[in-house]
Amino acid sequence: MKSPFSIPRPIPEGPWRWLVPVLLVLLFLLVLLWLPWQARQMESNERQEQLIADTLWVEQTLRFELARSEEALATLGADLALTAPPPDVLQTRLAQMLKTGHEVLRVVWLDADGRVRAMRGMDLPAAGLTQSSREAAAMSRTTRTGRYSDPYGATGLMHGLVDFHLPLYHGRTYAGSLVATYNLQVLLDENVPWWFAQDNALSLLDRDDRVVARRAAGGPGRGVYTHKRALDLPGASIVLATDSVKGAPRLLPNLLVGSVIVLALGLVLSLAALWRHIARTIAAENALRQQMAFRTAMENSLLTGLRARDLEGRVTYVNPAFCRMVGLPAEELIGKKPPMPYWAPEAMADYEYRFKKVLAGEAVPQFETVFQRPDGERVPVLVFEAPLVDSAGRHTGWMSSMLDITDRKRAEELARQQQEKLETSARLATMGEISSMLAHELNQPLAAISSYTAGALNVLARAGDANGTGDAAPDTGMLRRALEQANTQARRAGQIIRSVHEFVKKREPRRERVSIPQVIDGIRALVELQARQSYVTLQVDVPAPLPPVLADRLLLEQVLLNLTRNGIEAMQGIDPERRVLRISAAAEQGRVAVSVTDNGHGIPPEVAERLFSPFFSTKAEGMGMGLSICRTAIEFHGGTLTHADNPGGGTVFTFTLQEAQAQQADAA
Repeated sequence: MKSPFSIPRPIPEGPWRWLVPVLLVLLFLLVLLWLPWQARQMESNERQEQLIADTLWVEQTLRFELARSEEALATLGADLALTAPPPDVLQTRLAQMLKTGHEVLRVVWLDADGRVRAMRGMDLPAAGLTQSSREAAAMSRTTRTGRYSDPYGATGLMHGLVDFHLPLYHGRTYAGSLVATYNLQVLLDENVPWWFAQDNALSLLDRDDRVVARRAAGGPGRGVYTHKRALDLPGASIVLATDSVKGAPRLLPNLLVGSVIVLALGLVLSLAALWRHIARTIAAENALRQQMAFRTAMENSLLTGLRARDLEGRVTYVNPAFCRMVGLPAEELIGKKPPMPYWAPEAMADYEYRFKKVLAGEAVPQFETVFQRPDGERVPVLVFEAPLVDSAGRHTGWMSSMLDITDRKRAEELARQQQEKLETSARLATMGEISSMLAHELNQPLAAISSYTAGALNVLARAGDANGTGDAAPDTGMLRRALEQANTQARRAGQIIRSVHEFVKKREPRRERVSIPQVIDGIRALVELQARQSYVTLQVDVPAPLPPVLADRLLLEQVLLNLTRNGIEAMQGIDPERRVLRISAAAEQGRVAVSVTDNGHGIPPEVAERLFSPFFSTKAEGMGMGLSICRTAIEFHGGTLTHADNPGGGTVFTFTLQEAQAQQADAA
């Protein structure tokens, strides 16, 4: 039996006993050799990374300076495309651009034909723009965006230049361009800080790696730490090259001392790194907590409703604004699939159609719909739909934002009511102008009625006398003609009164099949009334088989009355024999065109630009609403109201409407 106090057996000697110490020594030596080399590599990598970061910063600085200049040019271009400012104001603005951006050598305004309208700074070369600049100008006009040319002019006496072409458009019409010329050397000198230029040699290279600008305050680079970064300039290929003046780091002179220092500081650095890591972790958690609280506060403060759905249409997220909009808590919405509880019954077909489009991956980007709250209240909303993409770029669902447009709908209804009031006011104003003529015109049929009835009474009286004395019977034919004429004049007076009543009466617009000849016949008495007072001859040229239109008859009558009244007033200053007002109509290509032609003074160009503007009038007593209301009424029916010069003098106003049959087919 072995005793616990027995002497342990000695370890036998052998070569393996030295293997572990030798390996440890070799490992220590390797560590001593590896640490300085690793420190050198780390320092080299840090210098390279710092150089890359600084190069990116310089590239962003240069791009920001050019973007600032682009914005200034865009602001000036927007003003020039609308209305050119006075030359002195334009020169002042161009001079200000050259003053604020020293790298800008020249700013040129070219018209649509390439002619110089204004220029400030360095003169254009005698040979004109370079081929690259002309290509950039053509590309900018094609893409309707600003384009840079490739650098040019890099010689011993001149640094590299680059042109920026900004096209100007007035609507869809090309109105010219702005051309700004930049000095790349000044761009480097003005925007690269001295401390970076002291440690690095910077160069701007073209697409052939030729130097077009350089700044090397600390001398040429050593080629150890270099980096190239392309400037993101549309149309131009310019590369920012950085070459550090620093050389590669050297190994520590005393490896042993360096190793001891490194080993001694290793533990401290490890503890510091651990503390830093813990501090960063805590700071990251606090920042994340603050970001979450900030995001929650923003979501709770938003007036826009937000809703997220997955690819199957299941609701995955809603914000408080959306819950308030539909009147339901988030718990009753998260995880739900259509049909949704806030869908209104009358719009169910639209909801289902749009949901099918969502499942097919073809969501409607923007549409208006209506939501129903639990209490039955309808909420009109404007919905914006967009794909929901995760950080990996995968399409995971759909994100919707909703705007409550109740106030906008209410404002639109108020605007519609105001428009109706304006139309009623215009009709009343029109009737006010012809009220004095109605009394005169009604006197004629009423006087005729009185005369015919008096004649009929006389005939009857003679008939009575004839019966008493035995004379011949009364002339019944004469009596019948008198009564028929009296009846005709009475109907004429009634027609005038009914026309005035129908025109002034306020009612909701309604569309129906309307015959243009009947519309003209309905107002013909009123038009002739005004025409006779001004000694104007009325001519109506309307073919009988004209196709009907789908419109509100009263609105069309108001438009024709306004246009004919304007035509009559426009001919007050010409000879009476030339005062002819012509109403004509024709049908072509599924549309009916009605024209009102006068021989008046015509419309000057400066007046034509504002002719249909509200409250603009050339009459001293005019309100400036007649033509504006006419155009609104025609556009309400999907038509257009235009004007043109009459070759014989005067103006032709024409409005076109789609035929009723074609319009109903389009609606179907």
